[in-house]
Amino acid sequence: MLIGVPREIKNHEYRVGMTPSSVREAVAHGHKVIIETNAGNGIGCSDADYQAAGASIVDSAAEIFATAEMVVKVKEPQKVEYEQLREGQLLFTYLHLAPDPAQTEGLIKSGVTAIAYETVTDRNGGLPLLAPMSEVAGRMAPQVGAAALQKANGGRGMLLGGVPGVSPAKVVVIGGGVVGTNAARIAAGMGADVTILDKNIKRLTYLDDVFGPRIKTQYATIDDTESLVYDADMVVGAVLIPGAAAPKLIRREQLAKMKPGSVIVDVAIDQGGCFETSKATTHADPIYIVDDVVHYCVANMPGAVARTSTFALNNATLPFMLALADKGWKKACQDDAHLAAGLNVHNGRITYEAVARELGYDHLPVEKAIA
Repeated sequence: MLIGVPREIKNHEYRVGMTPSSVREAVAHGHKVIIETNAGNGIGCSDADYQAAGASIVDSAAEIFATAEMVVKVKEPQKVEYEQLREGQLLFTYLHLAPDPAQTEGLIKSGVTAIAYETVTDRNGGLPLLAPMSEVAGRMAPQVGAAALQKANGGRGMLLGGVPGVSPAKVVVIGGGVVGTNAARIAAGMGADVTILDKNIKRLTYLDDVFGPRIKTQYATIDDTESLVYDADMVVGAVLIPGAAAPKLIRREQLAKMKPGSVIVDVAIDQGGCFETSKATTHADPIYIVDDVVHYCVANMPGAVARTSTFALNNATLPFMLALADKGWKKACQDDAHLAAGLNVHNGRITYEAVARELGYDHLPVEKAIA
């Protein structure tokens, strides 16, 4: 199979779909890989590194979209990219379609077959291709939130861990999954007073066993969520419903009751965000203020630490990418129901039920798409 990797063009996105090591694996399996020139510069990998691994370098993304049988990316295709996709082509990348009707319509019109990293599952009910970036974003959340708390950035002027004689900041993490667990770990490590909210008692028990008294856990009733959020200096939104838009857990009227200068870090912004006032921002202009509350809503947080993120992502995506290349998408999905769960769009139809429901499309079941 001819696999193509274009350079990412989203604002301040430095990750790349394949590392030289992944290229070498694909070539060893008998496939040909073409890489857009300078695609790996953001992770410290040159064109020469990719050539040494067996890739061919091409001058433009247009050549990749025109010739590749499978396009491997990181972020969802931008307008100029999905307009170049074509029927019979396979796209393997993050999509996050539920909050993005324009991209969804573009993929439908293209006729492409699109498999989304974020909905591929595993035997334990996890999301193995989303998890590494969730770990990165979760660990970044207290860092960026700590910067946003600085007075010059509109925050309360607080040091996350405090100092002797001065209390630390209160951090509330909504959601005890991969993002929330990692956010809580780093915030606690920075000395903050951390509470995790979740509705899953088993998960809260696990977190209590892992962290002990370093982190508090609380069942997420409306009353307790409001009480903790109103008293918080930083709130991390870390709620995920696979494939669907994130639920709006904090409304505008509630926001007004938060402390002036407190900070929201909405890691769920890829799926539309879990605060009513959230809107996607970029690394170039990451924060804005509503009702004296600082919002950090960058939609590609892991792109800021591109090298770490790319290698972590490739560790997870490589086996699935090889299966798709070796067998073709139909046979690969027939053989692996977890990979089949990643199929979101095929030949002008939506094949992921949550996306179809969210955006008002008819749903084509994956089994029928494969058949």
